[in-house]
Amino acid sequence: MFRDLFAKQAELNKRTGFDAKALRENFDNATAGQWLNNYIAAMSNELEELRDCTYWKHWCAEAKQGRRFELNDLQNARVEVIDMLFFWISLAQCVGLDADDAYNLYMQKLKVNHSRQDDGYSMAQKTEDDNKDIAL
Repeated sequence: MFRDLFAKQAELNKRTGFDAKALRENFDNATAGQWLNNYIAAMSNELEELRDCTYWKHWCAEAKQGRRFELNDLQNARVEVIDMLFFWISLAQCVGLDADDAYNLYMQKLKVNHSRQDDGYSMAQKTEDDNKDIAL
């Protein structure tokens, strides 16, 4: 299913000018960076739309009633999460990842995250050394 999502997203993105397959076959940093920034902006907007499905404003009436951060629009929140999936896949494609690459990197990073939790992860002591061996 993951591969199918990547294929469908590549097809959709090609309609708007981003050819993920062509970029993967002939990687160009300038093209990748342009599209990466386009999708970062889009993803950022979707995050804001998702936050708007909660009562996040500390000055709103709901917050004053003790309901701050309560989810108030579940249906739209679900749609916004899926919108982010569209852009997440696009971001992955901008850096030359296909579905198998994303899965493999996820599994490697999952091990790092488990180790961090097991070892008492601390932001004060954090380095990125444990990420250096994560590779395709």
